[in-house]
Amino acid sequence: MPSRALLASYRRLFAAPGATAFTLAGLLGRLALSMNGVSLVVLLAERRGSYALAGTVSAAGLVTGAIGMPLLGRLVDRYGQSRVAVPAALYNAVPLVALLLCVRLGAPDWTLYACWAACAAAPNLGGMARARWAHLYRDDPAARHLANSFEQALDELCFMAGPVLAMLLCTTLAPEAGLLAAGTLGATGALLFAAQRRTEPPLPARESTGRRHGSPLRVPGLRVLVLTFLATGMVFGATEITTVAYADALGHKAAAGALLGLVAAGSCVAGLLFGLLTPRRTPGTRFLVGAAAMAGVLLLPLAAGLGGAGLAVLGVVLFLAGTATAPTMVTGMTLVQELLPQRQFNEGMAVAVSGIVVGISAGAALAGTVAEHAAPGTGYALPAGAAALALLIALTGRRHLRAGAAAGARENVEPIVSGSV
Repeated sequence: MPSRALLASYRRLFAAPGATAFTLAGLLGRLALSMNGVSLVVLLAERRGSYALAGTVSAAGLVTGAIGMPLLGRLVDRYGQSRVAVPAALYNAVPLVALLLCVRLGAPDWTLYACWAACAAAPNLGGMARARWAHLYRDDPAARHLANSFEQALDELCFMAGPVLAMLLCTTLAPEAGLLAAGTLGATGALLFAAQRRTEPPLPARESTGRRHGSPLRVPGLRVLVLTFLATGMVFGATEITTVAYADALGHKAAAGALLGLVAAGSCVAGLLFGLLTPRRTPGTRFLVGAAAMAGVLLLPLAAGLGGAGLAVLGVVLFLAGTATAPTMVTGMTLVQELLPQRQFNEGMAVAVSGIVVGISAGAALAGTVAEHAAPGTGYALPAGAAALALLIALTGRRHLRAGAAAGARENVEPIVSGSV
């Protein structure tokens, strides 16, 4: 019965014509994105024999991606999703193919850094999908809340399935198969997504005047969100590396993938259920509650790790830890949409995602250092500390979240030009 109610609630989202098509197309692109990291590491470790090289090349791509994603988002806001996503997808295939050729031909290591860094122009289909939902249900806050919850669940689904699919392709076919499949899926998903023109958000009327707008980071509330997301990204990165190290210390390194899948599963389930709740408090208040819950629940893996718990117990607490991240992320993306005018939706969401990406990279690096020099399980102090930091940042900037959301909501009533895309 609960599952039937769940399906019925989410089914109403897809009553809008074209919603199913852009969702499925975007899912292909996001699945490809979640395959890239594992595929690159396996490829370079197998062909070049160096995990260190694989890690630093991957980090270079994360850094340029964090810079390139907001720039691409600004272009999307200015020229429209289809006009930017198509050339970006076609361009992105060039450095990807070049990377595979460089690995195959034994080119110098610096060429790998250059090629992977140049792949930063991948379209942010998750952000574009959220912008479409925000436009389709601009007069229905409850539906937007449901849509943001659904999108977060899709993100977690891709996080679970992408690495598994990538590892399967790389180990059963060829080390290059993962990146080839990811590149094909990513380009196909982006092109199909761009083809769904009837659900594409129209450009705001004032964009036709050519007037320039400053960075969305000029909005104090978005700065608070980005810093909070950066700390949340550290939670993700540190949890991943610490879990792999802990499972390895217990002699079951292969179980790390299943343990991390439980984190994503907890977040996916929580995201879907959270969408069914009727929002009664303001998004700023809900964000604070979510951050507080995340800080509290992430003490559980720390207690399990320091107590030397087995993998079964660790799996349970990691699932519970995952349940606290989805409501925070869902509400955070809702706040981005309320803090900013429609003309900066895509850039604002790209900036928020960039904060998460930088946090993941920093958290993984710190956790790797701790794993090498401390007892197994000690590294879980990092995600617990990062979650506490996220709560502290959110509490410090809470007035900006509330005031900014009200101002952004007023700006979003501006007229639009439906033919400008």
